[in-house]
Amino acid sequence: MIDLFSKEEVPTVKVERSFHNGIELFIRREDLLHQEVSGNKFRKLKYNMEAAVSEGHRQVLTFGGAYSNHIAATAAAGRILGMQTIGVIRGEEIQENYRENPTLKKAEEDGMRFKFVTRTEYRAKDSTAFLAKLAEEFGDFYMVPEGGTNEKAIKGTEEILKEEDGIYDYVCCAVGTGGTIAGIINRSFSHQQIIGFPALKGDFLMEEIKKYVNKENWRLETAYHFGGYAKYNADLLQFIRHFERDTGILLDPIYTGKLLFGIFDLIEQNQFKKDSKILAIHTGGLQGWNEKIK
Repeated sequence: MIDLFSKEEVPTVKVERSFHNGIELFIRREDLLHQEVSGNKFRKLKYNMEAAVSEGHRQVLTFGGAYSNHIAATAAAGRILGMQTIGVIRGEEIQENYRENPTLKKAEEDGMRFKFVTRTEYRAKDSTAFLAKLAEEFGDFYMVPEGGTNEKAIKGTEEILKEEDGIYDYVCCAVGTGGTIAGIINRSFSHQQIIGFPALKGDFLMEEIKKYVNKENWRLETAYHFGGYAKYNADLLQFIRHFERDTGILLDPIYTGKLLFGIFDLIEQNQFKKDSKILAIHTGGLQGWNEKIK
């Protein structure tokens, strides 16, 4: 076990609010796993970084956008573990002023090297030809996919739920690439309903998740993306501010804010059974967004 990933336990806190129908809401504070490599990124990188080290790689290469939590977490993990990291960044237009971007500035300070590519090139990032060009440019590397989702990531996210979590009737989480909810589904109990709240528009997530799971006790609530990835409005920001005021827990407007907004709305719509216990997973993702919601 690499020391970086030795911490496993995080608190679960109850939201002290009187919901109707006797519903109780709890938050699993995965965001407290690590100051820099927190939440689901900690879980997804755990076995990938261990594999990179054990296989003797000196470089880890991954992909992401300009504000990617995954890019930030991978760079921080690489610095802590003494490994070189490479970020293939979507959007060539940001290259000239990338140090004005807080996520990329911090990632560079953590030692990450960047390759900026056009959005057209980025769509071909999984192709053999594109990966061969990267290997020719950077040499041997261990590759982690965009968002960190692969079989090793699922192994990590399966560790979010514990045996004692059988007390919950519903487990809810935000969904980006699908890796976190897949691990939760795999570890879930038969009586539980797992609900994902996608942060982006599109129907492709269902098929992506199905690649990694063999249970059917889950669904996606697709009405809370607020226009798509990285889109939000004044209503969502107000909800986040009020939630922090009432609970002391900070959310982000990309993932966890949409998650909790959706849960509160579904409770109001009587979409959860009476006297049920809901566990919401706080997957972190706060870097780069704190000042935007003050």
